[in-house]
Formats: sequence, structure tokens, C-alpha cells
Amino acid sequence: MFERMAYYGIASNLVLYLNDKLHEGTVSSSNNVTNWVGTVWLTPILGAYIADAYLGRYRTFIIASAIYLIGMSMLSFTVSLSSLRPPTCSPPQSADCNSHATPFQVGIFYCSLYIIAVGTGGTKPNISTMGADQFDDYEPNERAQKLSFFNWWMFSIFFGTLFANTLIIYIQDNVGWGVGYGIPTFGLLISILVCLVGTPYYRHKVPSGSPLTTIARVLVAAISKWRVPLPNDFKELNELDVEYYAKNGRLRIDHTPSLRFLDKASVKRGANAPWMLCSVTQVEETKQMMKMLPVLVVTIIPSVMIAQINTLFIKQGTTLNRSMGSHFQIPPASLTAFVTIFMLISIVLYDRFFVPAVKKYTNNPRGITLLRRMGIGLIIHVIIIATASITERYKLKIVREHGLDPFGKFAQLPLSIFILLPQFALMGVADTFLEVAKLEFFYDQAPVGMKNLGTSYFTTSLGIGNFLSSILLKTVSDITKRDGHKGWIEDNLNDSHLDYYYGFFVILSVVTFSCLLLFPSLIPTTLEPWRLILRHGKTMRHCK
Repeated sequence: MFERMAYYGIASNLVLYLNDKLHEGTVSSSNNVTNWVGTVWLTPILGAYIADAYLGRYRTFIIASAIYLIGMSMLSFTVSLSSLRPPTCSPPQSADCNSHATPFQVGIFYCSLYIIAVGTGGTKPNISTMGADQFDDYEPNERAQKLSFFNWWMFSIFFGTLFANTLIIYIQDNVGWGVGYGIPTFGLLISILVCLVGTPYYRHKVPSGSPLTTIARVLVAAISKWRVPLPNDFKELNELDVEYYAKNGRLRIDHTPSLRFLDKASVKRGANAPWMLCSVTQVEETKQMMKMLPVLVVTIIPSVMIAQINTLFIKQGTTLNRSMGSHFQIPPASLTAFVTIFMLISIVLYDRFFVPAVKKYTNNPRGITLLRRMGIGLIIHVIIIATASITERYKLKIVREHGLDPFGKFAQLPLSIFILLPQFALMGVADTFLEVAKLEFFYDQAPVGMKNLGTSYFTTSLGIGNFLSSILLKTVSDITKRDGHKGWIEDNLNDSHLDYYYGFFVILSVVTFSCLLLFPSLIPTTLEPWRLILRHGKTMRHCK
């Protein structure tokens, strides 16, 4: 909770800091946020590699946490010192503000941000995997608990997010950015100390070698022997003894008929060097990681939408009436608190009521399959972005009735900020279905020795989604401004056409859901532990 409070304490309100304090425009500030967030979610690939190949999950997490803390501390000092930020404009949100940050001020700020990105690269893929590692798949009680682990994992981290999206953001907007960043930094320090205290009680997994190297060897060997015919009997393929895998704490995987081209890597022909001959288990591990790629692709567009929430959706809030009473104004970034609140509520309802009710009919301990859970989340995403488009269209109708403020990028309209509530609330419900299922799917389907890499697929989809968000935002902005036309995305949001932009995303979301319906034949068919037990249990009863 404390670690996610630290991250979201920055990410949730970063676009407004760049706009108000560093005086960046709508497109540039939005893209700088999504580029940073994209980096945060892509660096876990490197963190997973280091953990699997060299240091192990625990050591990687602790070292990365220290780097994370250094970056947070630097950022807190950067926003606290007036010499490290440009002078304030008057009025603060004036469209003709000419105060710009110096290269040094911009450099030290972004240096702090990207040090944080490096730190999160070692924490995000390892901490959730470490948590799942504490459950033994071969112990019935722990196996049953593990099926709920990722639900409650997401519940815990979003509880920290809720604190960031309410109190921390309020402090940043009304007390000061130094205090607003200092509290999450102190929270991160507490989280590291708590993790260190628990060290003697953890189940520690030793490094099992780089999964990326294994995958690379299989691909190189298969391509090198692409002309070599496969044997009629697949027992002739190269495989190591069961004792070898037991000694190294790994599982031997039987041959499967899918992606048969990769089987050429284990054909005994010519040189037996590691890059020319692989075991069946190595080939099957590579197959499992490649079979998950369609799901990774399908989840990219929803990740783009999450990026849009952290930028455009929040900036929409600055143009609306945020007053509650005569003295309190809701910080725009606090709208994301509704995402968190509805996710916390829906996770509890899903785990405690939906799953027990449905699993009686499906015989699935999870209630429904992970792919169906993701599909429901994708449908909700279509509804969300359609709602956002309709809301923005209504807002523009109010703009036409009241006229535009010639000075303000964020001229407030006589329209309550709570008009945005439905799309934020639905996003929380969508996350319960899509994001939780996505994390559990990538962990569950990854081979035992590649769990960190599997978890990094989850973060990779978010990282690519953020970078794609930047590309789409810039591209759409440039294309719609050609030939003297008014662009869809202007610095003055009251003079933009975000309704068209969101309509474009409705089309992308529908295409994404359609792809999920077409991909089942490519999805992994790995038997989960509970399925193995059910299958063998039925066999034993039949024999009796």
C-alpha cells in the first residue's frame, strides 16, 4: 500500500504539475506523463531478467527499492526549492504565460522521475511474484488461498492508491508540492523497512537462469535447423532426465503439438552446443511464453485508455465546476479516487459473492475462466469510452451556450465535475475484471522458471499502452490540424473536440474485443494445478 501510494502520489497529479508549474502545453504535458509512465511499466522487463538470472527476486526488489527511494527524495527536493522551477504565471493558468523552465530545471526534474522509473523496474515484477510464491500449489489450503491472492493483492495496492488520489493530491494542490511529494517519500521508506522486517519469514526462490536466454536459444536453434525434418516419434527429441529438473528445482514439461516449428530446436542433428540443441522442456517453456503474446497485444488498447484517464480525463476536470460548499474545491486528479473506490468495492463483491455463486455451475474454482473475465472487462471499456465521448459532447454544447474564455486553457463551465463520475466509476469495475485477470493470467500461464518474465508481460502491456497513447495523441493532434482545420486536441480544452477523439477509441476498443474472440486457438492450453488434481482425482475414483 505504501509503495503504490508513493508511485500514484506522483503519477496521478503529474500532468497538472507539468502544466501549472513547468508551463507545458496540453499535448506535451500529456505525452511527457505517458512517456514516463510507459518507461515505468517497461523497465520491469529488465528487473525480471536480473532477478531470474542473477540476484533473485528478493535481492532485486531491495536494491531497486533503494534506487526508488533516492529518486523520490530527489523529486521532493526539486519541487520544494523555488530555484528549481520557473516563476509562477499571473494568473496561474493564463494561456499567454511566457514563463518557461530552464534546461537545468527541466533536466533535474526529469532526472528524478526516470531514476524512479529505474527503481520501479525492479520492484513491480518481483513483489507480486514474491507474494504468489508464498503459496504452495501442492498444499490444498494454500492452493485454495492462492486463487484469491491476486484479487486481494490488487485490493491492497489500490487502497494505497486511494490514499494518494485523495489526501496526497489535496495536499499537493492546497498545501504545497514539497509536502505532497515528501509524504509519499516517507511512506516508501516505511514500506522498505516493513519488507526488511519480514525477511526471515519469506519463502525465497533462488535464481534459475535467464528466461530470455532460454527463449533466444530455442529461437536460434529452431531457425538454424529450419530444414531439418521432425521425427515421427516425438520421444526421439532431446530431453533431460527427471532427476536433473528435480535437482534444480524445476519441472519437466511434456511435448505438445502446438507451434511445431520450435520443436526443431530439440532435434538431435549435428552440433550439440547450447545454441544448437535445446531440451523439450526449454522448447515448451518458450511455446508457453509465445502463446501469451496475443493476450499481451489485446490488452494494449485498454492500457492506452488507462493512460488517457491519467492525462486527458483529469484535465477535463479542470474545466468543470469543482466546488463543494463555499470553501472546498475537489482537486481534478482526485477523480481517479472514484476508480479506486469502485474497484475496491467490486473486488470484494467479486471474490466473496460472485465467485462462490458461479463456481457451483462452472466447476471452476475461479468462478469463470481468466479469459472470460478479461472479455467482460473489455466490454466495460467500450462502454466507458462511449460514455466519455457522450459526456464531452454535452460539455461542448454548454460551451457553445456560454461562450469561450479567451484567456483560459481551463475556463470553468457551469457544469459539475461529477458529470465525469460514471466513466471513472466504470473504470474501477473494468479494472476488477481486466487488470486483475491479466496479472493472474500472465503469472499462472508462465512456466515455473519464468514467473517473473510472465509478470513483466502485465507491466509491458501498460508500458506499451502509455507510449502508444503518446503517439496517438500527437498523431491525431497533428493530422486534425492540417489544412488550417481546428484540431481535435487544443491547449484550450473548451475549444477542442475530445468527443471525436473518444469516438475513435470506441472503434479501437470494439476491434480489441473482437480480437480476443478470435484468439482462443492461440491462447496457452497449460493445465493449471487445480485442473490436474481434478483430472487425476476423477481417474482415481473411476479406477475404484
